[in-house]
Amino acid sequence: MRTRLRKRPRLLAGVGAVVLSAAAALTVPGTAHAANLLSNSGFESGSLSGWTCSGGLGSIVSTPVHGGTKALAGAASSSDSAQCAQTVPVQPNTTYSLTGWVRGSNVYLGVTGGSSTWTTSTGSYSQLTVSFTTGASQTSAEIYVHGWYGQGTYYADDISLDGPGGGGGTGDTQAPTAPGNLRSTGKTSSSVSLAWNAATDNTGVTNYDVYQGSTLKTSVTGTSATVTGLAANTAYSFTVKARDAAGNTSPASTPLSVTTSASTGGGTDFKQAAPYLYLGWGDPPSPTTVMSSTGIKWFTMAFILSSGGCAPAWDGSRPLTGGTDQSTINAIRAAGGDIVPSIGGWSGNKLGPNCSTPEALAGAYQKVIDAYGLKAIDVDIENTDEFESEAVQDRILNALKIVKQNNPGIRTIITFGTSTTGPTYWGGRLIDRAQQLGANIDVFTIMPFDFGGGADMYGNTVAAAEGLKTKLKSAFGWDDATAYAHIGISGMNGLSDQSENTTPAIWTSIRDWANSHHIARLAYWAVNRDRGCPGGGITSNCSGISQSDWQFTSITAGFTG
Repeated sequence: MRTRLRKRPRLLAGVGAVVLSAAAALTVPGTAHAANLLSNSGFESGSLSGWTCSGGLGSIVSTPVHGGTKALAGAASSSDSAQCAQTVPVQPNTTYSLTGWVRGSNVYLGVTGGSSTWTTSTGSYSQLTVSFTTGASQTSAEIYVHGWYGQGTYYADDISLDGPGGGGGTGDTQAPTAPGNLRSTGKTSSSVSLAWNAATDNTGVTNYDVYQGSTLKTSVTGTSATVTGLAANTAYSFTVKARDAAGNTSPASTPLSVTTSASTGGGTDFKQAAPYLYLGWGDPPSPTTVMSSTGIKWFTMAFILSSGGCAPAWDGSRPLTGGTDQSTINAIRAAGGDIVPSIGGWSGNKLGPNCSTPEALAGAYQKVIDAYGLKAIDVDIENTDEFESEAVQDRILNALKIVKQNNPGIRTIITFGTSTTGPTYWGGRLIDRAQQLGANIDVFTIMPFDFGGGADMYGNTVAAAEGLKTKLKSAFGWDDATAYAHIGISGMNGLSDQSENTTPAIWTSIRDWANSHHIARLAYWAVNRDRGCPGGGITSNCSGISQSDWQFTSITAGFTG
C-alpha cells in the first residue's frame, strides 16, 4: 500500500482568484480624460469595498495579480456565475470604453443593459475592452465581471473607467438623507439579517453600504441585507449609509447592536485527542493495549478510499463492515473509546475525484457514517488530485455541508498541509470557500511537518497554528478564542519524511501550547510509529529516535483543550 510515511503537499504559491467588475475608460473627443471612476478598481484595499458579488463568491487574493499586490477572485459554481458589480455615476449621451484584465475560463466584462465582451480560456491575464454609450437621461451604470456556470474560479484586476464622472452637467452635490429605523429581522450563530427605511435624495438613491463597525461588509440596492461570517454569541454594531448616482454619501444611520445566537455545534465545545492508527501498514499494534497503557480514548483510523468509482472501502480494498477494521473498532469501543475515520490522505484512489457530484460524495460519506454510527468524520485533503483542485475542494466542502444537514450533531474535520507560517494558497482557498459555501466545518486541522521546517519544530508548529488562526479570523470574522476553538494540529512523531525531528519533549510543549490556547484537536502520525528505534531512520513501525513505547500517545492523551 504505502511504502512512504506520509508526504505533505507541495507548498506552491497557487493561483489566486480575482473576481472583478469591469472597468470603463471614457473617451470623448475634445474632452480631457478624468481619473478612473471605479472605486477600489485594483482591489488594493484588500477588501471588496465598492463591489457587490453574487452568492458571496468573490474574494480578494494576493496571487495571481496583474498589477499591485491584490486582485479579485470569483468562484463560479454550477448555479452561480460569481458576478461582481459596481454602480458608478456617468454622464448621459457619452461613450465609454470599459477595460479590465481577466484570467480564467469564460470570463465576461460588461455593463448591465448594454454591451459586454468575454474570453474563452486563458491561463494568464489578458485584457478585455468593450465600448458602450449611455442613454439620453442615464446618470449611472452598473459595471460587472463574472465567470460562467461550472467553469471554476476566474480572476480580474486593474479595472478602469476613465472619464468625467456623473453629475457633470447637473452639479449634483446633495447627499441623501440617512437611512432610518435600522433593525434586525433575524439572526443565527454566524449571521445577522438587517432592514431599514429608505433614504431620500434629490436624484435618487442607487446603493446602500452596510458597515460592521468601521468595516464595509456589503453594498446593496434594496433596503435589506444579511451579514455573514460572524462569531457565535458575540455583539456587533451595524450602520448603513445611502449613496446616489453622483457618489454623494449620506450620514450613517443610528447604530444598531445585535448579539448573534449561541453556537449550535460550530466546534467551540469539541475536543479530541486522536492519534492515527493505520491497519494496512507499519505492524499495527493492539489498540486496546495502547489504550490501557496510555489512557488514550480516540483513534483516527486511516484510510477510507475508493474501491472503484464512488464506493468507499478501507484502503480501497477492505469492506467497511465484517472485516478486521470493524473488529478493531468494536474492540476500541468495548474498551470505552471511539474512532474518527480519515477519508483521503496523500496517496491512493480517493473518493473526492471519483464521486462526480457533492450529493454523490455525501452519499459515500454517509455509508461510512451509517456503518459505525459515527460522531465525527475527518477528510484528509492532500496532493494535487484533491487539495490542489478547485473543483474537488468545492465538491468536498459541499458534501460535508450535506452531511451536517443530514446528521445533526456530527462533527466535520478537514485536515490539510501548511507552511511554517500558516495556510498556503490552497489552504487559504479551502478556508475561504468553506466560509462562502456555508460548509460549517467544525475543525480545520493543519499538518505541520514535511514543510522543510528545519530544526525548530515547536516554533514552526506554533507559527503555523497562529497563521491558521489569523486566516480563520479574516475569513469568518471570529475573535481569537473562537478561531482557536476551530483549530486542530496533526503532527508527526520522531523523524518526518524530511528528517525533521519532533522529540517527546517537543511534542509535550506542542500539547501544552494546544491546551493553553484551547484548540479543538490534537493528533499525530502515527501510533504505528510510537516505538523507539534510535538510528533506525525513517520507517513505518518506529519513530527513528530514542523513546519509550507509546510515549507520544501518552503525551497526546494529556490534551484536554
